[in-house]
Amino acid sequence: QGQLVESGGGLVQAGGSLRLSCAASGRTLSSYHMGWFRQAPGKGREFVAAIRWSAGTTDYADSVKGRFTISTDKAKNTVYLEMNSLKSEDTAVYYCAARLSGSYEYSTWGQGTQVTVSS
Repeated sequence: QGQLVESGGGLVQAGGSLRLSCAASGRTLSSYHMGWFRQAPGKGREFVAAIRWSAGTTDYADSVKGRFTISTDKAKNTVYLEMNSLKSEDTAVYYCAARLSGSYEYSTWGQGTQVTVSS
């Protein structure tokens, strides 16, 4: 079973930027989609962005389009989420997850990293 470890969260002012990292170990990601999700206090977990590891195709939630960018570094087996023009409503715990291509379910999750945007 692979492991995902997120890092890069923190406190930032509105309008600022952060880059989250998700380091994957214990598996080859060529057959996976990698996703970022977030959960704000009192709310359910929501999709943020995803990338197909092999092809690099991406998908974003409407709420983050144009502000967030998901990318990969294959040499480091790492997925990134570059977040710009942050808003207070982006405050949440951000999770990295892996889904095997052809599966509908993200089966492996990281522990999460807190992002807090102050207004």
